[in-house]
Amino acid sequence: MHTVAVLALDGVIPFDAATPIETFSRIRLPDGAAPYRVRVCSPAEEVSAGAFALRAPWGLDALAEADTIVLPGIAEPTAPVPPEVLNALREAAGRGTRIVSVCVGAFILAATGLLDGRRATTHWLAAPLLAQLYPAIEVDPEVLYVDNGQFLTSAGAAAGLDLCLHIIRRDHGSAVAADAARLTVMPLERDGGQAQFIVHEQPPVPRGSVMEPLLNWLEENAEHELTLDTIADRAGMSTRTLNRRFREQTGTTPLQWLHRARIRKAQYLLETTAHPVDRIAERVGFGSPTAFRDRFKRLVGTSPHAYRHAFRGTPPPREAGA
Repeated sequence: MHTVAVLALDGVIPFDAATPIETFSRIRLPDGAAPYRVRVCSPAEEVSAGAFALRAPWGLDALAEADTIVLPGIAEPTAPVPPEVLNALREAAGRGTRIVSVCVGAFILAATGLLDGRRATTHWLAAPLLAQLYPAIEVDPEVLYVDNGQFLTSAGAAAGLDLCLHIIRRDHGSAVAADAARLTVMPLERDGGQAQFIVHEQPPVPRGSVMEPLLNWLEENAEHELTLDTIADRAGMSTRTLNRRFREQTGTTPLQWLHRARIRKAQYLLETTAHPVDRIAERVGFGSPTAFRDRFKRLVGTSPHAYRHAFRGTPPPREAGA
């Protein structure tokens, strides 16, 4: 039987820990057999889990017998990891043990050095910090999980369930994974990645900046047909000067900034109205519904209809062009 060790450190996030415990504990094979044995481990007799204390029945020595180790996130992801934990994880990796992180549990795995030179993910809010602290890791904030074979990382807490289902499918095939998905009332694969959950704020511009009045005007007029020449005329600059100053102060180009402003407005309309997608494309300033769908997919990571389905709770009635 495959042993899954869920490692609970002080400050463990209960949701991150409960997801693999419940998923792997409840899954059954077609003959009724349980393919996984789950053990909750901790370096201390008792650790804080926020609203309650957690007493794990297994210590770090159980990691030596595990086939898979799961690292749930902790409330302070940059807190120092006890040296004995890092050593136990490195030793387990040396034996070929599969090691999985959930959400900001990626920081624990990163601290071992085992992710250096590899692609990984974590919650999109924490991704910039992970990349800053561990520059040897290729941090991808726009996916739900990354499978490197022996080392796997997931995005935000719910993405831990996506990764658990992926592991079950990898271990036992699609039919068993589909049963697990039905048990958890979860699609076996979700459309899009983390990008659909990220609020794409525009780069901050200091108050009093020469660009501030222009940016306010662009935000207010995003639904109109605006060309680079139109924007340059409004700014009283040549297009070349506008592009240079705009990039200096925002880190992007005027048209890229405008596209993001339009997509933010479209996200709001998709969440709060039942307007057809083609109508929303027109209302936010895209002359072509196809161009709108392509741009939306590029920035948000999913289609407008899938985004609406995810964020309205229940899918609205399908309308022409939706």
